[in-house]
Amino acid sequence: MYKHILLPTDGSELSAAAIRMGIRFAKSIGAKVTGLCVIPGQDPVFYQKRIPAEALKEAGLRLRKAADDHLAVVANKAMEAGVAWEVVCESSDFPYQAIIGAAEKNECDLIMMASHGRRGVKALLLGSETQKVLTHSRVPVLVVR
Repeated sequence: MYKHILLPTDGSELSAAAIRMGIRFAKSIGAKVTGLCVIPGQDPVFYQKRIPAEALKEAGLRLRKAADDHLAVVANKAMEAGVAWEVVCESSDFPYQAIIGAAEKNECDLIMMASHGRRGVKALLLGSETQKVLTHSRVPVLVVR
């Protein structure tokens, strides 16, 4: 069975529901969880002429604080349930790649994540990170709706 579950979060209520389910599942099978939050990368070469460095630094700090808050949810729920846990924050402009990379790097054997349920034209044009993870991951993915 699964021994290490990756729980990506973006701080949304859907992600929080997936975290709760993931931790319950991990507890029931004796697995460890790793919480992951992906924040946007900040390419200084692209931004340096358009946005002042101080503003970029401040934005980066705000993003990291939000990520820490999202990951604290994973940590707190796992501690309450008595499940072994760790948290990771990655920086990437392509969250699905960071999710897949984190799963492989941390030797996770399951990715459990929320589906954001875009429908119609938005789904067709934008896709979703969950869909991209499903398409590209070699690690099994369990989608929570």
